[in-house]
Parts: sequence; C-alpha cells; structure tokens
Amino acid sequence: MKNLKMYCTNCKREYPIQHVHPRCMLCNEPLEVQSVSQGKIKEGNPLTQTILERYSDFFPFNDINNDLSLNEGFTSLVSSKKLASKIGIKNIYFKNESENPTWSFKDRGTLLGIQHAYSLGYKKVGAVSTGNMAVSVAAYGKRAGFETFILVSKTIPEEKLNPVAIYGANLIKVDGDYGNLYYESLKIGEKQGIYFINSDVTYRVEGSKTIAFEICEQLKYDVPEYVIVPTSAGGNIRGILKGFEEFKQVGIINKIPKMICAQAAGCSPIYNAFIKNTDTVKRVIEHETIAHGIENPFPPSGNQVLRKLRKNGGICISVTDEEIINAQKELAQEGIFGQPESAVPLASIKKLKKQGFLKETDSVACVVTGSGLKYTKVFEKHNLKAYECNIEKLNFFIRNNFK
Repeated sequence: MKNLKMYCTNCKREYPIQHVHPRCMLCNEPLEVQSVSQGKIKEGNPLTQTILERYSDFFPFNDINNDLSLNEGFTSLVSSKKLASKIGIKNIYFKNESENPTWSFKDRGTLLGIQHAYSLGYKKVGAVSTGNMAVSVAAYGKRAGFETFILVSKTIPEEKLNPVAIYGANLIKVDGDYGNLYYESLKIGEKQGIYFINSDVTYRVEGSKTIAFEICEQLKYDVPEYVIVPTSAGGNIRGILKGFEEFKQVGIINKIPKMICAQAAGCSPIYNAFIKNTDTVKRVIEHETIAHGIENPFPPSGNQVLRKLRKNGGICISVTDEEIINAQKELAQEGIFGQPESAVPLASIKKLKKQGFLKETDSVACVVTGSGLKYTKVFEKHNLKAYECNIEKLNFFIRNNFK
C-alpha cells in the first residue's frame, strides 16, 4: 500500500491505510482515504486497461491484481439535446452505469473493496444489500475465490433473490431491523474474518471516484455545472465529488461541479435534514417508494453528505414516485432503461427547472445507477401496449393503425 493515511470525515482522527473497519472508533462517522495531491491519468488505450490501471495514481495500491476485474467502468456518457431542449437547459448527459458487468455502478466500488481484501489476505467477503450491491459482491467475490456472504432483509422480493444466488454466495435472509444490520455486519465481520464491502465503506467510495474521472475525460475536461446522484447510503455521491476534487487538486480540471443529492420523497432523510438546515440526519420511521435502491431510512454517510454538500455549494432535492415513473418512461424513450432510482435525476432536473434553480445555460450530468431489468415489477406502473395480428393482414394492420 502507498504511504497514505485514512482519516475520519468528522473529527479528523487518523488511521493506517490498511485499516478495515470503515467508521471512526471515536465518533462513529465514516472514514476516508487521504486525498491525492499529485497524479495523472495513465497514458494508453482505456479499452486495454482496467480502471485500476488507468487511474492508478489516485488509488492507495502499489500492486493490483487484474484477475479480480470484470472490466467494469468506462461506461457511456450519453448526451440528450432533445430532453435538454424540452426542459429548457443547455445539455443533459446520462452516465449509463447499467453497462457495468452486473448492470450497476456498484461494480466500481466492489472491485476496490475486493482488491483491498485480497491485498490484506482475507478469504471471506460480504455485503448487506437487497439489490445492486448484493449481486455485485456475489459476482466479484466468487470470481476472486472468496467465500461470500450476502445478508438481505427477510422481506426482500423473490425476484431479487435468484440474481444473487446464481453466483453461489451464502445468501442469508435476516429477520430484524434492516437499518441496524449494516452496523451488526461490521461487528460480525471483525469476529468472523469477513471483509464487508457495504454501501459506504472506505474503498467503495474510492471506486466511485472513477465515475467523476470518466466524466472529465469524456467531456474533454469541460465539466458540467451540476452532477445529480440518486442517493441512498451516501457513499456514491461522496466518491464522485472526491474524484472531481482530486482531479482539480492535481490540475487536470479547473472547476468542480456542484453536486445535487437526489432522493425519493417516500424516503428522504438527507433531504429532510438539508431543508431544515440541521447537521445530522434523523431516521425516517415510515417510508415507502418505488425507488427501492435508494430507500435507506438512516443513511450511514448522511451526515458527511450534508457537510460536503454545504462546502461544495450543492443542494438536495426529493421527487415523488409519480415523478420518478414519468421520468423513467422519458429516459426509456431516449434508449436507456434504468431502474426507478436511475430516473430520479431526470425527475429532479424537471423539478429544479420549474423551480427556477436551473438556468438555460446550465449543463447537467445524471448518474443512471443501474439497469431497469433489475426490477421488472415496475412495468405494472406503466401503461404498456402490445398488438396482435394475423400475418396475412399485417400490411393492412400497420397501414391503418400506425399513422
């Protein structure tokens, strides 16, 4: 490992870079790797590199094992002039994370976590998740030869179980407070020698930096005014902002986009704290939203997200399920089928433009966190149609019904 430190995002206590427990022993806030002050993008063709190779200067590893990679990252950044014109802003970009190996952004952080676990000699990894992260850790853990433990809520929908089980992970449905399971897993991990790569652990945040790195390269370092991130635990938005900060610190870009933390109105603890101008997130007791992937009633990085948003000049917004479903359909009409939570940024743009926050000269990048195929039950919320016709009458049918 490189000569870097880890520190508490709140009280700034330092920890060695090999430290595994992701939270401060004093104040229980999340730990973060020291920011990189010198570095550059590795030259060469990204099609022949892993994200760990291309951005190696920005990670704490001296050595990497490319056999742990599934060629994650380097996802498309799709421009939508049509939607931008319709809404009334300069441009909208969609960072399509559904192109990753297990169809979500989680693969980036999982790779970094697996790499760290491997470098420390771990034989077991795990995750607490009911969705994208469960699948990602199950896949990468098995590829790396780890015994893998996935802890899910007892109430998890059946359609989300088999995409985890197919990888051969130890899949455990846990009866109890799912909000407390995150913290309980860390205790179990220390006792059982399991490296839990949970939602906002230190190295998962490091993996999320690569989303920012790629956006910078794809836009030829002319970054947008805003980046909107659907936010659950808070690790992804922390990592993306850290990536932009590090690129500016080393001189690769000359400005940092303002971050927009986007949540679903049915479960929006960070938004609630933001609009009340408080410093700490409070647990949401009753919650329900179609965007299950960001339905986190007590986000473990919530307080740090608030701190970073205020320092960055960013904001927080929430959108309703109805707004999410409408945005999901509009996103699909652009050729991108994302999960409900992936449509939250587009719904947020529409709302922010109506509120007068976004201007006609603004460009915005949206993080499409995962594929809509992860949650097909959402089709019931859409008025979808299919037709039927005899082959002999097909020409007549098309001519008279589709004009």
